[in-house]
Amino acid sequence: MPEVIEKISKQELEALVKEIVENFVRQNEQRVKEFSLIERIIRVEEELKALREIENARFEASEKRFEAILSEMKAYREASDNRFEAVRNEMKAYHEATEKRFEAMDKRFEAVRNEMKAYHEATEKRFEAMDKRFEAVRNEMKVYHEATEKRFEAIDKRFEAIDKRIQFLQWFMGAGFTFITILIGIFGLLRH
Repeated sequence: MPEVIEKISKQELEALVKEIVENFVRQNEQRVKEFSLIERIIRVEEELKALREIENARFEASEKRFEAILSEMKAYREASDNRFEAVRNEMKAYHEATEKRFEAMDKRFEAVRNEMKAYHEATEKRFEAMDKRFEAVRNEMKVYHEATEKRFEAIDKRFEAIDKRIQFLQWFMGAGFTFITILIGIFGLLRH
C-alpha cells in the first residue's frame, strides 16, 4: 500500500505539480505578458518623456531663436530708423542749404538785374547824348553844307564872272586879231 499510496500520491503529486506548474506558468505567462506590456508602456512613457524633453528643448531653442530673431529685427529696425532719421536729417540739411543757395542766387539775380537796369539806363543816357551829339553834328554839317554850298555858289559866280571875262577877252582878242588882220590886209593891199 505504501506503494499504491506512493503511486497514487506520485500520480496525484505529478498531476498536482503539473497542475500547479501549469497554473503557475499560465499565471506567469499572463504576468510575463503583463510585465512585457508594462515594460513596453514604461518604455513608451520614457520615450514620450524623452520626446517631450526633446520637444521642450526644441521649443526652448525655437523660442530663443525667435527671441534672437526678434532682437535682431528690433536692432535692425532701430538701425533702419536711425538710418532713415539720419537720411531725413541729411535731406533736411540739403534742402535748407539748397534753399539758402537759391535765396543767394535770387539776391544775385536781383543785383545783376539792378546792375543791368542801371547799365541800361546809363546806356540809354549815353545813346541820348549820342543822339544829341549826332543831331548837333548833323546841324553843324548842315550849317557847314550850307556854308559850303554858299561858297560853291560864290565860286560858281566867280567862275561865271571869270568865264564872262574870258569870253569878253576871247571876243576882244578875236576882234582885235580880226581888226589887226584886216589892217594888215588893208595895208598889204595898199602897199601893192
